[in-house]
Amino acid sequence: MIPVTPLPSAAEFVRAHTRLAPASPGFLTEVRLHLADQVFDLWAETESTSGQDNPPPPFWAQAWAGGLALARYVLDHPETVAGKRVLDLASGSGLVAIAAVRAGAASVEVSEIDPLALDALALNAAANDVTLGPALGDVLDADPTPAADVVLVGDAFYERTLATRVLSFLHRARTAGATAFVGDPGRAYLPRTEFDPLESYAVPVQRELEDAETKRTTVWRLSRG
Repeated sequence: MIPVTPLPSAAEFVRAHTRLAPASPGFLTEVRLHLADQVFDLWAETESTSGQDNPPPPFWAQAWAGGLALARYVLDHPETVAGKRVLDLASGSGLVAIAAVRAGAASVEVSEIDPLALDALALNAAANDVTLGPALGDVLDADPTPAADVVLVGDAFYERTLATRVLSFLHRARTAGATAFVGDPGRAYLPRTEFDPLESYAVPVQRELEDAETKRTTVWRLSRG
């Protein structure tokens, strides 16, 4: 387990390159996040500062459409998570995890592999006055599957290999008794036949990232099989 505790230098990097603001003005204002206006510039700065070649993209510095829709759904339908053990996969900024705490989850663990994202996530949790459980690393191939009543996945079906691993994990979680919810804005690798649609939203997005002003984004529940 990786403790969700920011390193001072990394925390200062996050603060210096983001601004604390509502996750999405006009759509989801209940959660505030450290957000970057220019993600591609931040990615270049991350590479320069870290000395790494091709570091992970700073997914943590944006509120992505799938996460926004899923967080909106959880806040509007607190019975989805209230009193339950929740696991937030590919947590990024922690938006969905924070929403789950706000909706009354008994506990919320996050799974994230980018160390800088963990620092951003810890800062975001503190900014929203919520407590998250310990951060797990890459759990997609974990056996046994981490115990959870609900698994939340915001916008993780954008790449084939990752999508395959996420789906396999969700199948195992379902077998273990969990219910899985996914927020997705029409990414290419979401296997829609595996899911039941619950609710759709017109989510405001950055044109720089999505080539659109809004994305029609759906919250799905993994079919019971």
